[in-house]
Amino acid sequence: MKSRIFVFLFAFLMVAGSLMGQTAPAATPSAAQNAPAKTNAPSGGKTQAPPAPENPAKSDSDESVATIVHVVNEVRVVFTVTDRHGHYIKDLKSNDFRVIDDNKPAELRSFRSETDLPLQVGLLVDASNSVRDRFKFEQEAAIEFLNAIIRPHYDKAFVVGFDATPEVTQDFTDDTGNLSAGVRMLRPGGGTALYDALYFACRDKLLKQEQTGPVRRAIILLSDGEDNLSHVTREEAIEMAERADTIVYTISTNISGMKGKGDKVLERIADATGGRAFFPFQMRDVSDAFLSIQEELRSQYWVAYKPANFVADGRYRAIEILAQDKNLKVRTRKGYYAPKQ
Repeated sequence: MKSRIFVFLFAFLMVAGSLMGQTAPAATPSAAQNAPAKTNAPSGGKTQAPPAPENPAKSDSDESVATIVHVVNEVRVVFTVTDRHGHYIKDLKSNDFRVIDDNKPAELRSFRSETDLPLQVGLLVDASNSVRDRFKFEQEAAIEFLNAIIRPHYDKAFVVGFDATPEVTQDFTDDTGNLSAGVRMLRPGGGTALYDALYFACRDKLLKQEQTGPVRRAIILLSDGEDNLSHVTREEAIEMAERADTIVYTISTNISGMKGKGDKVLERIADATGGRAFFPFQMRDVSDAFLSIQEELRSQYWVAYKPANFVADGRYRAIEILAQDKNLKVRTRKGYYAPKQ
């Protein structure tokens, strides 16, 4: 009896071992498919990748990685140069300035004068109760600006009105008639969520807008600078503008004749992104502010450079562009956030 039991157990173990040997190879391809580095493993349990020339998928992957590294290590910046009287200087060459990135000299890769890049412009109009006094005049000045700067089949703009929440009254278009209609649809009323509106315009409009080549992104913000309803902070809104590579020009709607707390907010936003803050205390000055913005957008430079000791750690890195001529003033964004790997 004992011998029979022993024979039975021995036979059972032999059969079980045989079954395990058959199922083990089937599990190997499944595990390989779940691992990113082994998605191209052939069937039969072999996970070793074939030579690169025989594997187009791996070759494409390698090329994409190389491209990402190139983009990460190159920073592109738009800047403006003026003389002591505020006149734009448009004939500078690459050796007329130097770039400082994170307090270290950067290596210039390319440079050009950008007077004709396609524009992607967002018009953000404060439609809260605080701007009711001269709202109509500002609408007409904004329409005049859009009609002058947007070129059909080349530039695009969108219109956002905001009080407690941002509202797109006209999406991206090159049709100035539709843009004018979008501006006229705006009606004042409600509280003010300025930072939310700027954050929304940069993240959900400019960053998501398709671009097939170099473009210049800008936001023109009309507001008194007062915010009492936003969910994001001023600095978070500025950070999003920097990530969207967007210059913000602010036009104050404060008509008191004195700069208030809101005006300082507008200055901070414009200064951080490389734009300008305008304070047109008289109504006719609003049109002049739009004309100045229009001229500046056609009088800028573009530079690409490689930072020294670059680390993809997500840290904020300061930018400084210095003209060799000490009588010239350079205006650009204050910095950028390095990508984080």
